[in-house]
Amino acid sequence: MLNLRVLYRGPLSSCNYGCHYCPFAKRHESQADLEPDRLALERFIAWIRREPAVQFRILFTPWGEALVRPWYRDAMASLSHQAQIASVAIQTNLSCKLDWIDQANHEKIAFWATYHPTETNRAAFTAKVRFLRERSIRISVGVVGLKEHFQEIDQLKKELPEGIYLWINAYKRENKYYQNHEIEFLTDIDPLFPINNTYHPSLGEFCDAGETSITVDGSGDIRRCHFLKEVIGNIGEANWRERLQPRACSNATCGCYIGYSNLKTLDLIRHFGEGVLERIPLPAYSPPSLR
Repeated sequence: MLNLRVLYRGPLSSCNYGCHYCPFAKRHESQADLEPDRLALERFIAWIRREPAVQFRILFTPWGEALVRPWYRDAMASLSHQAQIASVAIQTNLSCKLDWIDQANHEKIAFWATYHPTETNRAAFTAKVRFLRERSIRISVGVVGLKEHFQEIDQLKKELPEGIYLWINAYKRENKYYQNHEIEFLTDIDPLFPINNTYHPSLGEFCDAGETSITVDGSGDIRRCHFLKEVIGNIGEANWRERLQPRACSNATCGCYIGYSNLKTLDLIRHFGEGVLERIPLPAYSPPSLR
């Protein structure tokens, strides 16, 4: 059986949050604008159901917030009950209601949740994290490492349920944004922060992208990862599996987790195991050991 990680991103490009560091903040889409996204998601799910001999691990990586749209909630719940689905996860701000979770298979569903201090309060966010944790649903929590949010990040770490991994995305729009003591502060919270705070040399390097990990867009086009434009196939093609093979990276560097987590040189599997797609570490994860 083929084991395949799939990152899906449809045409959705709207969000209910207004974060200044995001180009999709508070972008509005009409119902007519949203219809192509709903139909594209239906086609993606139909493809998965046509492939019973593939074991899928899926991560939805939308431009914007998807769980405020019912078709994404329905998709998450439905896919979690499919036999060939090992896990289904989504990048989300957790702003949606969570009552639909009762319709999902708690053993297969997972969340990559990001806290945005300017858009919600810490108590409301951590309450939703606890709600999921109490139901044994896997979740990782993250935040963008802006300097003005350091106090919030510190408090969030203290208030999260024990065992929840708090990852920090480095702010890279400004060169040398962090001073040494600030890097130390963030590394104390997230021992893997130095890896994220780096553009990793990737030109000519081999990784899982295009071999055991792919991205799929709303048209069904398959790419090796979100950061390489080359289309290597389409899920509508009968021979799409034949397009999966090792390839050397053509980009000079890789600086985003959903890209560099595929790099064989970093070997992040040793920290995350099967949770590498959702950014959820192994149960034996011990932050001090990663420093």
